[in-house]
Amino acid sequence: MKMLLGRKIGMTRLFNNNTVVPVTVIQAGPCYVVQKKTVQVDGYCAVQLGFEETKNLNKPLEGHFKKVQLKPMRFLREMRLTDEKELGSYEIGQQIKVDQFQVGEKVDVIGWTKGRGFSGAMKRWGFSGGPSAHGSKFHRELGSLGQHTEPAKIFKGKKMPGRYGNERVTTHNLEVVKLDADNNLIVLKGSVPGARGSLVLIRSPRKTRK
Repeated sequence: MKMLLGRKIGMTRLFNNNTVVPVTVIQAGPCYVVQKKTVQVDGYCAVQLGFEETKNLNKPLEGHFKKVQLKPMRFLREMRLTDEKELGSYEIGQQIKVDQFQVGEKVDVIGWTKGRGFSGAMKRWGFSGGPSAHGSKFHRELGSLGQHTEPAKIFKGKKMPGRYGNERVTTHNLEVVKLDADNNLIVLKGSVPGARGSLVLIRSPRKTRK
């Protein structure tokens, strides 16, 4: 499985045969293999990737990187693998760059959506609200919520005001439109979750289980 950590730079557009293609540019990698987890030791197969060098780390993390003779990195993320055969293709300290992907290939992108705080029902769920006229006295309220004596409660899952955004989202099957290995850039067709500068994880699509 191919995987890579990066930062979302932003969106732009490319022209392909007089067709406008909306794309997202991501500064991806280089990443380093920091740890390999096996079924015998950890109970599952996974590869731990490090991304973006830093100096501000606590003592346990400094020792974690020093053990494998790598510079301290700001982000550590694990990617689970299906079996130990895939694990054998990775080595501790191995550098992973954007050139592992190819133009036209499909990838999944995992990111965290923008956090919008506590939001009302109209913003959070797209409710239309009431009339705009002065006499309506019902503009942006939620409206009727519950029932009468039976069942005399609000059912779970009711669309109400609450925290909106700041959720982990996976966007599937985005096409790789362009690669720039020298500058560690990957250009994907479509949008990617997260704000500009946020951390994203790019991986090859997982096979669906029958």
